[in-house]
Amino acid sequence: MSIRLLYLIFARVCGWLVLLGRSSASKNIELLVLRHEVAVLRRTQPKPRWDWADRAVLAALIRLLPTTLQAHRLVTPGTVLRWHRRLVTRKWTHPQRMGRPPVSAEIAVLIERFATENATWGYQRIQGELL
Repeated sequence: MSIRLLYLIFARVCGWLVLLGRSSASKNIELLVLRHEVAVLRRTQPKPRWDWADRAVLAALIRLLPTTLQAHRLVTPGTVLRWHRRLVTRKWTHPQRMGRPPVSAEIAVLIERFATENATWGYQRIQGELL
């Protein structure tokens, strides 16, 4: 029991030493991220629901955190990338373009016949004859 207490005290002192080495801006950003995460968690019914404003705030703040702290948030960089991919796919989806309509079977047979019967004709001459 006393060894566990000594270990916990040692871990806490090491954590404080790490905090002393960090800048105040980094600490402030981490506090903002934590407060926003707590605000989202307080709104939860069965599961946290992130709206677009939450995503924007957390995506902007997480970029400013040190890389060691980014991985231990509710919103990891992978989550932010997934949100961005989903946003881009929703924003930039276009209807499938059909392109040029297919050539009918009769015309394809006619083109092949022209090409085999007239070996010296090029595609422009065959196109002109078809017109």
